[in-house]
Amino acid sequence: MIGRLKGTIIEKQPPQILVDVGGVGYEAQAPMTSFYLMPAIGEQVTLHTHLSVSENVHQLFAFYTQDERKLFRTLIKVSGVGPKMALAILSGMPVNEFVQCVIEDNSAALVRVPGVGKKTAERLIIEVKDRLKGWESLDSTRATFGSNLQASPQSAMTADAESALVALGYKPTDAAKVIARVQHGATIETSEELIRLALKSLAG
Repeated sequence: MIGRLKGTIIEKQPPQILVDVGGVGYEAQAPMTSFYLMPAIGEQVTLHTHLSVSENVHQLFAFYTQDERKLFRTLIKVSGVGPKMALAILSGMPVNEFVQCVIEDNSAALVRVPGVGKKTAERLIIEVKDRLKGWESLDSTRATFGSNLQASPQSAMTADAESALVALGYKPTDAAKVIARVQHGATIETSEELIRLALKSLAG
């Protein structure tokens, strides 16, 4: 079991990240909340990981904080919630916001995540509420933009953002529309920031 990676970021294409650890490249999927906090390409990073093994595929998931990984592992234990949906949930809201939704029985906020219907949202709240006791005081991962983000060429930034939204379960047409809407009249320097704003817009 791979539990942690410490190495150099060599590629970032949300939701995919490639980390060089002693000459070996580890490819993993990470939620956008983790991408917001990661350093730039070429810099050192330590990530907490979860290896998902199924009959046909092995997938490595990476998280910037242990709380994110803990919540991911809690989510995939819920009936009908697989790794892809868990990643989408974590990308759509920080850990503390998800915990707050569960505490307040706010299924409406959860159904805005692609792939999460009303019944799934209600089941999520019922099944994870007891497991989240003691999480209320979390000062969760917050997106902080600054020196850790690299400026992206406009066309590549748009393509990266659209690809990330599609990978998270949104329809290509919806992804393109929300990206165009968010970019209109705004100065956005990185694909990570563009994705964050698009997810915020989609969440309503």
